Amino acid sequence: MKSAKFDHQRMVTLEEAVAALGSADGEARIMGGGQSLGPMMNLRLAQPDLLIDLSRVGGLDGIEVAGDTIRIGARVTHARIEDGAVPGVTGAYMQFVASGISYRSVRNRGTIGGSVAHADPSADWPSALLALGGDVVIAGQDGERRMPLDGFQIGPFATGLGFEEILTGFELPTLGEGAKCGYYKVNRKPGEFADAIGAVVIGSAPRVVCGATEAAPFRVAAAEERLAAGVAEISVADARDMIAAQDPGFDDYDLQIHAVALSRAVGRAFA
Repeated sequence: MKSAKFDHQRMVTLEEAVAALGSADGEARIMGGGQSLGPMMNLRLAQPDLLIDLSRVGGLDGIEVAGDTIRIGARVTHARIEDGAVPGVTGAYMQFVASGISYRSVRNRGTIGGSVAHADPSADWPSALLALGGDVVIAGQDGERRMPLDGFQIGPFATGLGFEEILTGFELPTLGEGAKCGYYKVNRKPGEFADAIGAVVIGSAPRVVCGATEAAPFRVAAAEERLAAGVAEISVADARDMIAAQDPGFDDYDLQIHAVALSRAVGRAFA
């Protein structure tokens, strides 16, 4: 299929992009690499009147370490992360996640900011970054603000971004050498969107995420408490109980594959 008719504006500065978003006549959508939005437009699941293209906006593709924080621009591609552009233990974790996203041709253009702003429940970065923690950096008419990754995605394809705001990057924690990370996803074949995701990061405190749900990824408090107590393994049966207690909406099959993903993510963290 072909997309519905739309206007396209390629921005040069972030200020121009914010202004264009605020003055748009009809629905406006932001595009970074276009690897999430483009297919939806071709299927006419998304029909924006205006496409605001950030591909030439400066300052959105940087990676910088500042003390205990890593700043990553929204336009950093999956491929750059896969190739090791993000340093340290945080980078190693993100490199593993990036290498499993779709195919290299998609990773060459798809961006981390576009993935999180698009908020597909089955995408990798919303779950992987929630396990890391940190903040989303957002630009709008009133300037720049930060919002914790906890609570940023509020549902399928829904986030805490305002109608006239743009996700510009992330501030993520710099994990120490003793940190442990594990990521596991269930999908039908390599490169496809996930049917279930388990993500575990044990830094200053454990963070355990159940992702690829029908809504937003969520932290599994009981699993975090177990890991904080020094446990190095969570069985599939225990993971089932933990997930079911927190979100009783799973049917038996979905509960099983999410429990497997969580259990194996913990296993990878301690491998």
